[in-house]
Amino acid sequence: MFGMRRPLRRALSLGLPTAWGATAITYKMTCPLAQQDGLGARLVTSAVFFVVGTGLIQHVRQTLLRELKQARRVAGAAQSVLLRPLPPRVEGLSVAAAQLSADRGALVGGDLYEVIATEHGVRVVMGDVRGHGLPALGTVAALLGSFREAVHDEPDLDGVLRRLERALARHLRERHREEHPASGRPPDTPVAEEFVTVLLLEIDAEGGVRALNCGHPWPYLLRGTEVGPLARSEPLPPLGAFPLPTELPATHCGHLRRGESLVLYTDGAEDVRDARGRFFPLAETLTKAVHGHPVSPEQILRTVLRALLRHTAGRPTDDIALLVLRNQPPHRPAQGARGSDTCGHAARARPATTPGQPTTSPTSP
Repeated sequence: MFGMRRPLRRALSLGLPTAWGATAITYKMTCPLAQQDGLGARLVTSAVFFVVGTGLIQHVRQTLLRELKQARRVAGAAQSVLLRPLPPRVEGLSVAAAQLSADRGALVGGDLYEVIATEHGVRVVMGDVRGHGLPALGTVAALLGSFREAVHDEPDLDGVLRRLERALARHLRERHREEHPASGRPPDTPVAEEFVTVLLLEIDAEGGVRALNCGHPWPYLLRGTEVGPLARSEPLPPLGAFPLPTELPATHCGHLRRGESLVLYTDGAEDVRDARGRFFPLAETLTKAVHGHPVSPEQILRTVLRALLRHTAGRPTDDIALLVLRNQPPHRPAQGARGSDTCGHAARARPATTPGQPTTSPTSP
């Protein structure tokens, strides 16, 4: 039944304009009134052709709108598969993420994020691909696919980053061959104008945080009512702009203690401006969000998103992605409990889980 709808719809899309055109030609060729030169006859003829033209324009408009809606549904489904909803908990961390698009009708962007529990610790990626649309979505797919495999295979964070670099270069070479099939050979510098900012984090069982940063903004650390950058070291260049250096020592960023949060974001969250050209005060907004009381990741996201929409009058000029991680171990009954470690992770009394599998069902918060 569904297979018959598409040929029928295609036949209607071709048949209706043909019918309108045939009506206009028939009127002009056979109607005696159309052959007269009087003012009244000309008015009637003009009215007929006006109605026919209006019908054709309306039909074309409806067809284009239908195709645009279908393309947006396909793009939205593709992006929802790539940026799958994050579980509300990953090991001892509460997790929440959100996106804000610069175009209300746009469902395809270049932001990427993922949080995965592995035997090496909880590993996190936040990135921003240059550009928008389907090319950016293809780059997101290549990087997320590589990350989801590499985090389990690579014992060190630098190995994960090198896997991402190879995946990006391979994807851009393949895309160049598809876009320029007549060239017959891969480009000398396939990533000369393409780059991705990438932030990799690794949080171990004791809450120790290590990071590798390629051109991405450092996350904010929320410690009580204090808000500050997780690190202040100069990041590496964006991934793809230059080859990675031979040595890639991870930056040690201290510990994420119980009740503390990390807020990862793409640069649009701080670069977006209001009508008077003022940048959005993200750090100040986070300080107000945590002032005087502990908040959940979902509350932090809601506070920041509301402030962003007020700042931009509901029309942000850049895509924005936000990811909040909070060291918030689950509450467990005191009876029979074996305690918890210094980072607040549940002790070994909890049921074992497969590396990379969240401790709760993967539903969006």
